[in-house]
Amino acid sequence: MVALTGVVALATGTLGAVASTASAHQAAATGTTERTSYAVLAKEGTDARALAQRLQQAGATVTSVNTDIGLVSVDSTRAGFAASARALSGVAAAAKDGVVGRSPDAGKVADRERAHEQDVAARTADHRDGRVDDKGPKGPKAPKADPLDSLLWGMDMINAPQAHRTEMGDRRVRVGIMDTGVDGSHPDLAANFDRRLSRNFTTDMPDIDGPCEYASCVDPADHDDNGHGTHVAGTIGAAMNGLGVSGVAPNVDLVNVRAGQDSGYFFLTPTVKALTYSGDVGIDVVNMSFYVDPWAYNCRGGAPEDTPEQAAEQDLIIQSMTRALNYAHRKGVTLVAALGNNNEDISNPRTDTSSPDYPGGTEHPRTIDNATCLDLPVEGPHVLGVSALGPSERKADYSNWATDLRSGEIEVSAPGGWYRDGLGTDTYRTNGNLILSTAPLNVMQDEGQVDADGNITPLGESLGTMKDCRVVKGHDHKGGQEVCGYYQYLQGTSMASPHAAGVAALAVSAHGRQQGRSGFGLAPDAVRAIVMGTATDHACPAGGVQSYTDVGRSDLYTATCVGTPRFNGFYGAGIVNAAGVVARGHGHAD
Repeated sequence: MVALTGVVALATGTLGAVASTASAHQAAATGTTERTSYAVLAKEGTDARALAQRLQQAGATVTSVNTDIGLVSVDSTRAGFAASARALSGVAAAAKDGVVGRSPDAGKVADRERAHEQDVAARTADHRDGRVDDKGPKGPKAPKADPLDSLLWGMDMINAPQAHRTEMGDRRVRVGIMDTGVDGSHPDLAANFDRRLSRNFTTDMPDIDGPCEYASCVDPADHDDNGHGTHVAGTIGAAMNGLGVSGVAPNVDLVNVRAGQDSGYFFLTPTVKALTYSGDVGIDVVNMSFYVDPWAYNCRGGAPEDTPEQAAEQDLIIQSMTRALNYAHRKGVTLVAALGNNNEDISNPRTDTSSPDYPGGTEHPRTIDNATCLDLPVEGPHVLGVSALGPSERKADYSNWATDLRSGEIEVSAPGGWYRDGLGTDTYRTNGNLILSTAPLNVMQDEGQVDADGNITPLGESLGTMKDCRVVKGHDHKGGQEVCGYYQYLQGTSMASPHAAGVAALAVSAHGRQQGRSGFGLAPDAVRAIVMGTATDHACPAGGVQSYTDVGRSDLYTATCVGTPRFNGFYGAGIVNAAGVVARGHGHAD
């Protein structure tokens, strides 16, 4: 990790870029100009600032320069700008600054399976089909749980209550939430939310995000208009404060390093900035619950059906993301990512028919070669890939898996929720099978789940939306003010990844040490070894094949699991184990 000198300069240096990019996006949305945003990656050893000056002299408007990896962001009205930039000496890649990824839960409906599938609302989840018995180490009595913690079956699965007897997270450990934003005012997050370090690297785009809420089109760094990021943050580090829920590591420092649009899209430049910033300010763990969407797979040289310009865009994304992930790793950041919700063997991908889906209407069938195509960021270097499980510990039907166990596509598994789990029980197709976590009031109201007076609506009740309140006493300990938090159920590998990120944060907390002037921390490779080494082994299903036809899914969802209980394509090294990480640190759980 590094000292915090230079943080103010970094933040100040991005303000002009953000404003300029906002104007470009607004102009593009209204059709008043042909200005387009591009990203230009300098070759290794090339001075990015010098390259930026040459691009400016050529008529481009430079909006930002990331000297950490050599990425220059520009606007230009010139036709064929990208091709011209690629011809310049010192340029490794250049293309339109398109979407890098999108939160797989951005549209909400696909991951929750609520709008068209739910028959009966369920506000509790006390019945959990196939929940594992507590087998954590004996020790001090666990801290008193928060009011809704009994609904968090995922915490029981990863033995978080046992871990909390001796370790609830160190305030010096910083966890980056790289997502759609974090509601820093949520009463279950406010105590752990780091306003000083939190940053928003995005600019709202009216064509996909709707009207800007703020004049600059830049949301404050404690704001979330989507809800995805706030949900992720709660699973990792909601405070154990007598309200709502508690996270896997309820005492760690939460830093919003926002890279996702309100709509859930992730563009290249904000994502790279968020990664390099995380390394520069000493963040220990970053959760990345998003996956490449305009190009579900980025292919070196493009897929056979892609145009040369589309191929150039994918080359740019692969090279830039690789550099950014390597940079963050070198700076001490443990990288954790969702494996994806395409119910797909990512070692043997199907034909991609969804890419590119931004701008809309440009998608076309693409042949995906696993040797040259990457699902980013999860298949990038140094990233811990996380698959999703339901309450029964079965792989959720939507979760991706792997059959090439040598490729590093999957590392561990974690609770992600599965609406169709519990077949034959009263939990089948109920909200309780999903993951409950923190939700921004503004989003709940925009979606009609909570009314203007803060009351849960019939729609919210059907979706399992919850409200929990407590009275906060004044400084004189007399009287007090009622404070309420809101909570929603979601499912996805997006929900599994933060369980693993929280466990990684506990590993740093329990086994980290002072790193000279760099501060408290633990090397990412050591964190990786601890998390994977203590994961609870889980065998493949009997016969190695998991069918989901019994819960109404087609044969397209049938998945084949290969490997041993110690490591396989459904569970990786096993289910993350918070108690094991805290108690043992090294060695494999039996």
